[in-house]
Amino acid sequence: MSFSFFLAAKYLKPKRSVASVITCVSVLGVMLGVAAVIIVRSVMTGFGDEWEKKILSFKPHVSLMPAYGHVVENEDAIAEALRGVDGVTCVTPEIDTRVMLSHNGRVLAPVLLGVDAEAFADAYKIGEPRAGTFDLDGDSIVIGVHAARALGCWVGDEVVVYSPKTLASQDEVFLPIKWRVAGIFSCGQYEYDSGYAVASLANVRDLMGMEKGVFAVHVKTDRPTDPERFRTLVEEVSEAAEKTAKTRLRALTWREADRELFAALAVEKNMTAVLLLLISLVALFCVMNTLLVLTVQKTPEIGLLKALGFSRREIMGVFMVHGLVQCTAGILLGLAASWAVLTNLQRIVEWLGSVGVPVFPESIYGLAEIPHRVIASDIVWTVAIVYAFGWLASFVPALIASMKDPVKALE
Repeated sequence: MSFSFFLAAKYLKPKRSVASVITCVSVLGVMLGVAAVIIVRSVMTGFGDEWEKKILSFKPHVSLMPAYGHVVENEDAIAEALRGVDGVTCVTPEIDTRVMLSHNGRVLAPVLLGVDAEAFADAYKIGEPRAGTFDLDGDSIVIGVHAARALGCWVGDEVVVYSPKTLASQDEVFLPIKWRVAGIFSCGQYEYDSGYAVASLANVRDLMGMEKGVFAVHVKTDRPTDPERFRTLVEEVSEAAEKTAKTRLRALTWREADRELFAALAVEKNMTAVLLLLISLVALFCVMNTLLVLTVQKTPEIGLLKALGFSRREIMGVFMVHGLVQCTAGILLGLAASWAVLTNLQRIVEWLGSVGVPVFPESIYGLAEIPHRVIASDIVWTVAIVYAFGWLASFVPALIASMKDPVKALE
């Protein structure tokens, strides 16, 4: 063992002194900082994964809409051509429009999805019905569970549907119609469960006063998260649609449709990590204070060592090792603490909710459970930054100790 490690280990032995207390506080501060950064980054990553999964399950991966005009014509021919593209798993011509639903005096304005009844299960991966069935035959409608609660209706009840044409059209009068609630769905995301309803394409077309055509042709693919493969597939889908369509179409991908959400999530994730790293920076100032106190306490020993011929580098090494050992201990404890918290994260959230501290309301975050996923790169850069700060925090006191005058130190 080198001299620096030997003397640093000697100084690290617990003693009943102010320096020992400050050392423990410094280690705990580093631990909390590292744990907080890893936990928050993991939760934010989990949010991104969960939202991405929900979006890909519920919304189309590519939407082909008219570049000019309002209606896509010969949608059946376009859909047939797109089904022949390798990698396309589902194609559904749809009419998506916002309507007003009313039941017993309660009003809600969800987005109504008009989709072919046979393609509904393939186009929208929302699991089994919460109640009723997903049968869209006849004058029936399927709504989300939170939308049903807002309207105060359930399976078998009738809701009054008001067409947007009621306000938009000046030449015709579109009277409200009644549809029966055939089923209730719950996909685990508040936005979809409260803001969407589904009916057959034929019924929605009649509601909109349309004889033919759709607003968009929606496409689901096999690998929407593979950037290179998905980019190629979007080009193939666009080319196949252009050959068949009577009017020019434009392709809107799922990332473009929800880019604000993912951009906001990325900014929030990075800013939160930066703010939490300040906690580690404050803790590393405690490391510096510990070493400064230690240099004052060990001034006579430093003077003696310099008088015996020990170099400045060796004396600096003692205090550098002392500070980096504190950082290492805090990092290891922080990694262990973050693992323990993430392993029991849902239990902790549920316990806090039971004592009146709701930290994860579904109505705000739109998810039934708090998600998380640890990325190795997040751990690596967190540890690297803490070590860099720890090196700087140790360097200043070590430099002060190495520059002490041995004569004055021994006085």
